[in-house]
Amino acid sequence: MFKKMLIIKTGSTVPSLLEKGEDFEDWIIEGSGLKADRFQTSSVHLGEKLPDINSVSGIIITGSPAYLTDLEQWNFIAAEYLHQAYQLAIPMLGICYGHQLIAWAFGGEVDFHPRGREIGTVQIELTGESTADLLLKNPPDVFPVQASHQQTVCRLPPEAILLAANEFDPHHCFRLGACTWGVQFHPEFSAEVIAEYILARQQAITEEGLDAAALLDQLQASPESAALLKQCARIVDGEA
Repeated sequence: MFKKMLIIKTGSTVPSLLEKGEDFEDWIIEGSGLKADRFQTSSVHLGEKLPDINSVSGIIITGSPAYLTDLEQWNFIAAEYLHQAYQLAIPMLGICYGHQLIAWAFGGEVDFHPRGREIGTVQIELTGESTADLLLKNPPDVFPVQASHQQTVCRLPPEAILLAANEFDPHHCFRLGACTWGVQFHPEFSAEVIAEYILARQQAITEEGLDAAALLDQLQASPESAALLKQCARIVDGEA
């Protein structure tokens, strides 16, 4: 059986980008450096059935405008599937909502961040544990990433290893076991994509006391973050 990487969709991007025919899975596939036929996508939030776990070589879980704390039934379906993948040592990468979903599924705690929203280009710093980590062994100790989230992992799963943090969010990246990762930031986002998010959320951002114009001015490219998708693909293919 030819196994494919599975993208578990938990939602879609902002309307302005959807109108251009772009969504999470498109950026993930492009960023991976692999051909599109290496992937299969299941929109678990829309009730689509997840494939036979034995047909899957790796899993990437997308972001979402949903809140995990709403605990929609599909979260429980996805969590059970992730446990199966974990037992089989199938490499997994959770992005933003996917990061939170993995943390929650394995005993962590997710809630609204007490300081509100983190959005734009932000800097994260790797922990000492990252030097021996397959996913994060190549980036510098501090590098820029694109972020957009209101909820956060308040408490990591019991056996999680913290890999990256910043002043705003202490749990920007973690690993469970040998090959399950969660990243609160978006390695698939370019500065242009996060600009669309700032514009789409501009009214809420302003009401929350943030400066949308300043956030736009501070945007920068995040190549080290983007490279994590290619590294994830190498891990799945046993080349890391």
